[in-house]
Amino acid sequence: MNGKDIKAGTKLVVQGWLVWVGVVLVVLVTSTGILLATGTIQKWTADFRGDVKATEQTKANGAFRIGTYQSFFDLCSSVQSDEDAIRNAEEELEAKETTDERAAKLRQNITATKNTRAENVRDYNSQAGQEHKEAFLDAGLPARLDVNNFQTECKV
Repeated sequence: MNGKDIKAGTKLVVQGWLVWVGVVLVVLVTSTGILLATGTIQKWTADFRGDVKATEQTKANGAFRIGTYQSFFDLCSSVQSDEDAIRNAEEELEAKETTDERAAKLRQNITATKNTRAENVRDYNSQAGQEHKEAFLDAGLPARLDVNNFQTECKV
């Protein structure tokens, strides 16, 4: 083996490596282009990006945290107000001086307020069950409200 043969062999090996590297680069560039063009990369990272965005919009958002915390107190307070209105109407209904016409209106009012209360209870329970909101439910508030319990307690 002489020096020319070694040089020629080395040249062939280097050329082979260059061709191999070139083919790999072409495949990588083509694959990346196809993945970007078809949106596959977006699909692969969607869960991660969605989780980060949800965290930013809920846990990392002070206004959301405070608003959600306050909304639970507001909903619980609405249920209590409805219960008070029902009790007041029932007391007036039982009074001897209540006329028949007034009694009919009171019964309608009681029914309407019970419906509103049930709606508020379900709204509270719905929001308390939402994963992105349940963390902001205050320890003084019930985890869930019972539509049949007319003694709701909302401790501040």
